[in-house]
Amino acid sequence: MIRPAVLALGFVVTVTAQVRAASPAHSEGVTLGRCLELAERNHPNLLAERARLGRTRAQLKEAHVAPFSQFRTTGGVGIAPTVRGDGVFSPNTDQSLTGNVGMAWRFDVSGVVPLWTFGKISNLWDAAEAAVKVGEQQLQVTRDEIRFDVRKAYYGLLLARDGQNLLAEAQARIDEAAAKLEKEVDAEDGDPVDLLKLQTYQAELLARVSEAQKYEQVARAGLRFYTGIAELEVKAASLDLAKHHLGALPTYLSAARVHRPDILMAHAGLQARQAQVRLAQSQLFPDFGLGMSLGASYAPEVANQINPFVPDPGNYFRYGLGVVFQWNLDFPASHARLLQAQAQLEEMVALDRKALGGVAAEVEAAHADAVDWKKRIDAFEKAEKYARKWLVIVQQSIDVGTMDEKDLIEPARRWAENRYSRLSATMEYNVALAKLARVTGWDAIAPGG
Repeated sequence: MIRPAVLALGFVVTVTAQVRAASPAHSEGVTLGRCLELAERNHPNLLAERARLGRTRAQLKEAHVAPFSQFRTTGGVGIAPTVRGDGVFSPNTDQSLTGNVGMAWRFDVSGVVPLWTFGKISNLWDAAEAAVKVGEQQLQVTRDEIRFDVRKAYYGLLLARDGQNLLAEAQARIDEAAAKLEKEVDAEDGDPVDLLKLQTYQAELLARVSEAQKYEQVARAGLRFYTGIAELEVKAASLDLAKHHLGALPTYLSAARVHRPDILMAHAGLQARQAQVRLAQSQLFPDFGLGMSLGASYAPEVANQINPFVPDPGNYFRYGLGVVFQWNLDFPASHARLLQAQAQLEEMVALDRKALGGVAAEVEAAHADAVDWKKRIDAFEKAEKYARKWLVIVQQSIDVGTMDEKDLIEPARRWAENRYSRLSATMEYNVALAKLARVTGWDAIAPGG
């Protein structure tokens, strides 16, 4: 029986149903590995995360060059009136424009190269580099989530296909038995009640076939969305048990501490907050730097004042070089910002501890889930073998005439149910491994990893 809870894929897709054969042929198509590659290349969430990471890396580049880019230049070209004289006497008035004007130009550049900032620059760099690490791990978190969704949809598709094949095989056996029994009823040698039982089971199988086709269509639509390929076809494959040998729980706990991107992201966030605290502390101290300036102005219609004690905005050439400092004296506000940074650091420490504890709980739950489904697979496999033997014995007895067609219903039902239960458990086990890979960050343990 194709159960909605078993085949839940974690998304809702509206599709147009198409009638397919009971055992569809898929000789060509993509594999799970190819689906994962396409999803990593085309999924919009990953594209958005890569864009955010690119922005963060650009901010890191800005942090590296900004402290050494504190230069400013001004200049221009304009007209200046004729002005003669010196600081004692001038034959001209203070009118800004007269009938006699000429062209003038001015150029000034000044800036500071930092020499000692008490850690402002280095802490800014540390915080920006930690932010890049956070972005890289966030990208990995999104990637792991998408790979899990792709695997879940892929195995849901395989289960739907195998379910259709199983139903087709069971339907063929029941149809054959029903046809024989119908002839016996027509000849008044069979029991009509037994025929009705077989026909009822036939109708149930038809409903299950339609249900399996629907879930196949939903799974395919999900894979098309994840991969970004509109005409995606999945290669024909049977739902087989993943090859990874499930190990002991401590192995996966250790892997999570090393590979889990959430933990690495929390560590990087902690480093960023620590750098921000140090940056807030350094704001309490002055900045020392090498100040440089260069300026020139030339106005031919303005008399050049050669007396150094007379201001001359029209004609000059000047330069300067020296050690300068700047000190922001808003100590109360700076201290408040320091307290804020320290509070954010304490918050990140708590979140880091939460990440470690929460990841351990998730790993333990995922591992227990995988162990449980592996045990169920073994149990359903035995039940399937027993039911198959039962079915073969009944079929042989019917062939020799020692049993009736009605006796085929129960073993056929039991065999189909146990076989589907094994297939469903196989899918759940593979999905459990995919989840274990996601919660540990150890992608190689998942199918197609």
